[in-house]
Amino acid sequence: MTERALPIFPCFLLAAGRGERMRPLTDDLPKPLLTIQNKSLLAWHLDALAKAGIPNVVINHAWLGSKIESALGNGQQFGLHIQYSPEETALETAGGIYKALPLLAPNDYFLVINGDVFSPNLPITALLQRASQMSGDPKKPLAHLLMVPNPIQHPSGDFYLKDTLVSDQENLGAEKLTFSGIGIYHKDLFKDLEMDIPAKLAPLLRQAMGENRVSGEKYLGPWHDVGTPQRLQELNAVYE
Repeated sequence: MTERALPIFPCFLLAAGRGERMRPLTDDLPKPLLTIQNKSLLAWHLDALAKAGIPNVVINHAWLGSKIESALGNGQQFGLHIQYSPEETALETAGGIYKALPLLAPNDYFLVINGDVFSPNLPITALLQRASQMSGDPKKPLAHLLMVPNPIQHPSGDFYLKDTLVSDQENLGAEKLTFSGIGIYHKDLFKDLEMDIPAKLAPLLRQAMGENRVSGEKYLGPWHDVGTPQRLQELNAVYE
């Protein structure tokens, strides 16, 4: 019997992007395999997921995806079971999630993390607790987003957070924050998509926000969008 006593939710790691802004580093290496402290961005996530007790992880890939599979294998080195969702051409975030749903096989909610963000000490156990609460909510929220203070490279933010409600409309007392790329989603958020057709996540979220079915929280722990070679170099200097 584990101490957590939480339901098990599957996790999806997004790793299909081309990483254009990271070139030339990504000309022969997928962006999520770039390293901080000699550990790939994906490995940082996988270690955290294993520590939190999530056994099953699905990773999508497109650009140089075989290198991701070669580096991570079946997940045994992390104490995980990893499956892969290959995409011939990148399907965007929502399209990639929809394609992977048969592998994820969620009862309702599942965790999604961008493979190219660096967030040591990510509160995965707290997110699992949130997902468990959402499962018992009769209103069945469609998403819960981890929001962060707007970084220098994205000063205008993405969505407004007031209490625990996320909206794309400005309202009194709401704070505009940046979506971290880390969220909990209900499988029904993607029910109208088509297999192997690219689809963006933001329009689905905005539609759900219009129905007041997107919650969120502000996260003040370390979080970095590893968007340029310079930022990667700076992070390696800080976390050496």
